[in-house]
Amino acid sequence: MKRTHLPLNGLRVLDAAARHLSFTRAADELAVTPAAVGQQVRALEDALGVVLFRRTTRGLELTPEAEGALPALRGGFLQFEEAVRAMQAGQSSKSLTIAAPRDLTEKWLMPRLAAIARTDADLRFVLVAADPMNGGAPDFTEANLDLAIRWAEGPGGHEGEALESEGMVTLAAPLAPADAPAIGWPGCPDGEGPMPVRWTAEPSGSA
Repeated sequence: MKRTHLPLNGLRVLDAAARHLSFTRAADELAVTPAAVGQQVRALEDALGVVLFRRTTRGLELTPEAEGALPALRGGFLQFEEAVRAMQAGQSSKSLTIAAPRDLTEKWLMPRLAAIARTDADLRFVLVAADPMNGGAPDFTEANLDLAIRWAEGPGGHEGEALESEGMVTLAAPLAPADAPAIGWPGCPDGEGPMPVRWTAEPSGSA
C-alpha cells in the first residue's frame, strides 16, 4: 500500500481500541463517539480485507491478525512522535540568524553577542553580512533571518526598535547651523582657538 493511501486515522483508532479492548474507552481517549470508533474500525477492516476485532461473551477480543500487527504499528507511532519532536526542537532551538553591516558587527554587535552567549551555553548566532541593506528594507526570507540591524530613520514596514549606545553618534554635514552642539572630548579646545569643522552629534538609531 502506498504511503499516500495509508489509513492513518483508522490505524490510530485501532491502536486505542486494542489498548482498551473497548470502543467506549477508546472513544473517550480520542474525543469521539463510540459509534465513530466502530465506523473507523469497520472501514479499516474493509480497506485491509481482514477482521481486527471479535465480540465474545467476555467482551472485545483482538484477532490474531490484529495482535500480530500491533508491535510494528506502535513502533511506527513512536517514530512519528520522535519525528514531530525533532521538528519542534528545530523551531524552538536557541539559534538566531542576524543580519547586520560588517562594521557594525565587528565593532558593536560581536562584543554584545559574546556577553549574551556567556549566559547560556546553548545559544548559537549565525551572522550574515548585510552591507547592501543600508537604508533599505531587510529581506527576512533570505537566510531565514530572525533579526536584522540596519541604518535607518525608523523601522519602516517592519516591527523594530531603535538601538542607542553611548559609543554611537551620527555626524551631521559640515554646513550645520552655527548653534548646533559640537562633539567634545577630553582635552578638546572647548571653544578656544579655531576648529576646522563643526559637527553635530545626536543619538544614532537603527531598526
